[in-house]
Amino acid sequence: MTDLIVTTYDWVPKVPRGYVRDLRICWALKEAGLPYRVETTPFATREADHLAHQPFAQVPWLTDGDMSIFESGAILLHLGHRSDNLLPDDPQGRNAAIAWVIAALNSVEMASVPWSLFHFSGDVGESAAWTRTDAFLQSRLQRLETVLATGQWLAGPFCVADILMADVLRLVDRFDGLAAYPACRAYVGRAISRPAFLKAHAEQIAHYEAADRSRA
Repeated sequence: MTDLIVTTYDWVPKVPRGYVRDLRICWALKEAGLPYRVETTPFATREADHLAHQPFAQVPWLTDGDMSIFESGAILLHLGHRSDNLLPDDPQGRNAAIAWVIAALNSVEMASVPWSLFHFSGDVGESAAWTRTDAFLQSRLQRLETVLATGQWLAGPFCVADILMADVLRLVDRFDGLAAYPACRAYVGRAISRPAFLKAHAEQIAHYEAADRSRA
């Protein structure tokens, strides 16, 4: 029995399916060829055991033997130290990859999440809040476009930084937010055409479709 366990929700509504963040972890595990299993926690209730592993009542968390790790960035870095397929083995490449993991979360996702929430709510238009939010994301994408125009991946070989950055950008592209950024869009396309992503994505969709059937 594997000692790597990814915990996600037992069910979610249709809108977030394919974007629930356990996908990042399962994608990485498949890239690394590390065996794992998926367990679930109730979506409808956030109970004490859930909070003991994830204090913000979110998913995923990873159980690795006696360790429980939450936050997708932290989990990906942990897995990166278990597999050279996920982090470069040279110090310069490894440090660059770690920096890009932090950048994906702190420089890009912090701009993309509020922008996406405006789209999910249908509240895009002429408000000052929307204008500021959109301008913030555009400034990040403009910088990233320059970087991605010069190379296939962020830190040399494909690594956890690319899993994280591509998943962050994938949500922006859901609302056609990469239309003006061809290098960003091509980067996402390369990443999500990888067999490990396709399998992890299909398994997440199948997981929630099975949950629908069990609730019927």
